[in-house]
Amino acid sequence: MQGLGKLQDLLGGGKKQEYEDFVDRYEEGEPADGIDDDEAVTRYEEVSSQLDDDDYELSAKEAFERMKPQERKELARMLRQGEDGEDDDDPQRLARLARQKRKEHPKGLAGLLGGGGGGGGGIGGMLGNPVAKAALAGVAAMAAKRFMRR
Repeated sequence: MQGLGKLQDLLGGGKKQEYEDFVDRYEEGEPADGIDDDEAVTRYEEVSSQLDDDDYELSAKEAFERMKPQERKELARMLRQGEDGEDDDDPQRLARLARQKRKEHPKGLAGLLGGGGGGGGGIGGMLGNPVAKAALAGVAAMAAKRFMRR
């Protein structure tokens, strides 16, 4: 857990209240409601960059469990970007795929889904795509929630 100290500093320091508010908003209603695109990307990048692969996959699984099956299938299509494979809606398999894609893509999952700084990238930018936003916000919220409880 190489970045755990930085993550604990982030979630335990001056931003703790911000992250508590973020997690609360994520957990109210639909996963993409109450969080704008920029915040989803920013929180994702701050938190996910500090997670090891296992913590990342666990956070992704918890986030994807909150999504509807058809949203998970859409996310699978987005992650595969034309590659062969099922549009699986199983949260665990989708979390493993997200873990793999995070490592393969230079800007991580945010870059792959079009939310990584400048130039849109991915599938043309996540602006207006609630599935991409829910995935990014969800990984960040689930990781933050777990680490704030420690």
